[in-house]
Amino acid sequence: MKRTLTGWHVFAMFVGAFTVIIGVNLTLAFQAVTTFPGLVTKNSYVSSQEFDADRTAQDGLGWDVGAKVKGGMLHLIITDAAGTPVQPTVVSATLGRATHVADDVNPAFSWTGADLTAPVSVSPGYWTLWLNLEAEDGTPFRRRIPMQIKAP
Repeated sequence: MKRTLTGWHVFAMFVGAFTVIIGVNLTLAFQAVTTFPGLVTKNSYVSSQEFDADRTAQDGLGWDVGAKVKGGMLHLIITDAAGTPVQPTVVSATLGRATHVADDVNPAFSWTGADLTAPVSVSPGYWTLWLNLEAEDGTPFRRRIPMQIKAP
């Protein structure tokens, strides 16, 4: 039995194709909105007015900051211009992925005499460490350190 392609068949294929396309777009849009980590700053204009002064103060400290994960420990190494280890006050620290907040952790750092360390459990991949520190003289110091953690 041979079937003919009628206008109703074409209309049904058209509606079915666009239903799939719109359904996929709505699903992706919903996932994008619900997994967005949130705002970085409440008012970007006000932040931009203070940016140069903040950057100058932070650069004036002369700190070199590095981070690595080794053996289940997050090591935060901060040295001054002379290469001497610096022990700042950790106001806040968040280790997480850039795309979602489900894996975010707030490491509890402790001073070892040479660096700040904290136990972390992270899987391989790209991670970001957001730091909010304070120098001994009260200067705020903020950094975002991208990290790639490789499988052991």
